[in-house]
Amino acid sequence: MISTNWYNKVGNPAQLGGIETAVLDNGSGRGNRIAWINTGTGLRYKVVIDRGMDIADAFFNQHSLTWLSHSGVTTPEALSDRGIDWLRTFNGGLLTTCGLTHVGGPEQDEFGERGLHGHISNIVAEIESIVQPDPARGKLDMSITGRIRETRVFGPSLELRRTISGTLGQPTIRIHDEVINRANTPAPHMLLYHFNFGWPLVDEGTELIWRGDWQAREGGINSEIFREGYDFRTCPAPLESHTGTGEAVAFIDIVPDHSGLCRAGLHNAQLGLALVMRFRKEQLPWLTNWQHWGKGEYVTGIEPGTHPPIGQAKARKEGSLVFIAPGESRTYDLELELLTDAADINDFVSNYV
Repeated sequence: MISTNWYNKVGNPAQLGGIETAVLDNGSGRGNRIAWINTGTGLRYKVVIDRGMDIADAFFNQHSLTWLSHSGVTTPEALSDRGIDWLRTFNGGLLTTCGLTHVGGPEQDEFGERGLHGHISNIVAEIESIVQPDPARGKLDMSITGRIRETRVFGPSLELRRTISGTLGQPTIRIHDEVINRANTPAPHMLLYHFNFGWPLVDEGTELIWRGDWQAREGGINSEIFREGYDFRTCPAPLESHTGTGEAVAFIDIVPDHSGLCRAGLHNAQLGLALVMRFRKEQLPWLTNWQHWGKGEYVTGIEPGTHPPIGQAKARKEGSLVFIAPGESRTYDLELELLTDAADINDFVSNYV
C-alpha cells in the first residue's frame, strides 16, 4: 500500500503514479495513442488505445512480465481478419483480445468467411474517460474507459466498452468489459483474452498454475507436450521442436472455487514472484494454455475465454456458440495481481495446481 508518509511532501499525484497518455512517433507503431499506467508499486504497463485498448509492455520493478513479438506494436490494419493475416499485427504483449464473433483459425461456411482470431484487436478505441488518482482527497483509484466498435452495415454490430483500472499502492490490473449488440438481429459471440507471458517471468522452472480437466488440441505436436506423464506445467528450455510454427495448446475446463471464482497464473521461484489471474467461471468457462518454446520466441499464453479457440463453425455445430440478442449485453471481469509475499505465493501455488 502507499505509505501515508507522503502527505505534505507531494504536491503532484503523478509523483506517486497515475495515467500518462502519449502518441508513438517512430517505427511500425507510429501514430498509435497509448496510455502508460503506473500503480506506484513497481507495476506499470502500456495500454495501446488504437489497438482495441489491449496491453503491450508490462513490468514489475525491473522484470518484464510479457512476451513481445518481433513486430512490436503496429498500426491497426482493417483487413487483418482474413486468413492468417492477424499474425502480421500480433504484437504479443500482456493482452491481445480475440473476438468478438470468432476465436480460432481461419474458416469459411454458409455464414461467411472469418480470419484467425477475429478483428477486435485491430480496431481503434474512442476514449470515454480517464480518471486520475487524487491521494490528497483520499482517492487512490485510477481508470481509463473506451469504446471499440466491431461493426458493418447489415451486422453484426458489437460494441466493446472496456475499463482498465487500478489503485495506487496495489500491484493489480483490473479489466471490466461489456459487450453490447447494437444491431437489430442476434449476433454470434466468442471472446478470448490472449495473455502472453515471457522472460524473465517465464523461464526454465517457472510453474504454470491452473486446475481442471484438460485435453490437447487435435493435430500437430500438441500431444507431445500435453500428455500424461509429461511435466507440461514446468517451463522448459527452448525446444528445437518449437522452431518456426512449433507450438502446443491445451483446452482446460477450469475448476472454480465455491464462489465461482477461477484462478490461474505463473510462479517463478528464482524471482520470488507470482502472477495470479482471477475471473469468473460463469463469464469465462474455458482456459487455453498455449506453449511456444521457440528460440527467440519463448512464450506461454494463459487465456480465459467464452470458448477454447475452436472457431465459430465448430462452436455452432456443437451448440456452444453464444448469441447476443439486439440490445443485450454481456459483462466480463478479470484481475491480475503480482505476489511477492512468500505466504501468499505458497497459498496460491498449493491450492490451485
